[in-house]
Amino acid sequence: MKTLLGQDVLERFAMKYLKNASTFGALSDEAICWLINKGKVSELEAEQKVFEHDERGDSFFVVLEGRFSYYKWRNDKYTFIRHYEFGQQIGFMSMIALHPRVGQAVADRDSIVVEVNNDLFYQLHQNNPQDFGLLMMNLAREMARTLSAVDSIVADRKDGLINE
Repeated sequence: MKTLLGQDVLERFAMKYLKNASTFGALSDEAICWLINKGKVSELEAEQKVFEHDERGDSFFVVLEGRFSYYKWRNDKYTFIRHYEFGQQIGFMSMIALHPRVGQAVADRDSIVVEVNNDLFYQLHQNNPQDFGLLMMNLAREMARTLSAVDSIVADRKDGLINE
């Protein structure tokens, strides 16, 4: 994993591109620049892990480029859950639930992420409450979409039967 300078990332990606990221949607240009400059930007090669099972869940990562596979640790094995692609976040659920990581995220190909830790998240709340509110809505929307997808999987496995 290689650390990149936020300014280099901002020069590499146009603001229009970054605003298309679902996590950054509707945020001001200033807030996006601030998060990238103050966050930790990392470039990962294929098969590198952005985080592992049981690590502290005190941050989340926004995928700026590439794709990650997420594997949940359960019953002494990893099980593939889903892919995370451009604009999506990985790890917010652990951060907001205040628990360690319950799986690992592995780069499928060369990828770039920006890490938003607890302190940076709080600073955004303090310094820019409007953009913080928009970010929270984006994060909540993504969690809601994920929960809806999981509900569909559970419903499909029940074969339409009502079980009480």
